[in-house]
Amino acid sequence: MTRLARSRSLLSAAALIAGALLLAGCETTGSGPAPAATAQTDTKQAESKPAEPPMTHSRAAELCWMSTEKSAPGMNLDKRADLVDKCIADKMKASPKS
Repeated sequence: MTRLARSRSLLSAAALIAGALLLAGCETTGSGPAPAATAQTDTKQAESKPAEPPMTHSRAAELCWMSTEKSAPGMNLDKRADLVDKCIADKMKASPKS
């Protein structure tokens, strides 16, 4: 091998090793971002989350109907209405009085 060919192969090997080392620093097999990054994300999400509106009868009815649509889609409509009425009463009882 000539001196030029040997130096090129050494340079190529060095570049390959350097690239592998750089990529090893980007390993993504961990459990997620560092704790500091997670704390910043949680703070931003808490600040951007709007306050929940007060519970009204119509809002309770909407939430209860949506939950029964997901949990019991094949149920008889009369039985479902009874469940929704009970759910509304529970939500209104649990809501703070303003």
